[in-house]
Amino acid sequence: MILIISGTNRPDSITLQIARLYQEMLAAHGQASELLDLQDLPLDFASPSLYKSELYSQAFLDLRRQVVTAAKIVFIVPEYNCSYPGVLKAFIDGLEYPDALRRKKGALVGLSTGSQGGNIALSHLTDVLNYCGLHVLAQKPRLPFIHKHLQNGQFTNPLYHQLLEEQIAEFITF
Repeated sequence: MILIISGTNRPDSITLQIARLYQEMLAAHGQASELLDLQDLPLDFASPSLYKSELYSQAFLDLRRQVVTAAKIVFIVPEYNCSYPGVLKAFIDGLEYPDALRRKKGALVGLSTGSQGGNIALSHLTDVLNYCGLHVLAQKPRLPFIHKHLQNGQFTNPLYHQLLEEQIAEFITF
């Protein structure tokens, strides 16, 4: 099972739209997947309870379980202030270390409304995921000016679709 993580908890995000599109593309390749939307995190998950597993809410435990049971994980990552969202980092910090991610395979897709497509965000996240033992696919599509190339949940730029198709083909055999 492939888990797709929408890397922000921002309501009505482009990130979630891309995650859903990625899920459709995986299905077209015959690949089962689940979507983990960080909007589903409990509001208090990043309180001091993040560091005391006996205080975890059932909602947070359910999201953690999705990560643990996934064979592969795709991170759809928006760029926030030249890095990835803090909520994604806090979520990763709340996973069981090192077993939640160790020896799993991962893929990253970067998004930005600027010209770099989340390049630095992907670099920062790759460092963290490597530390956690996740093997990250080298092919990391970056989708700059995403707000100009997405309409009704579909790409208006065929190159963006092609980049994800190429990554998916590699990720399936990774």
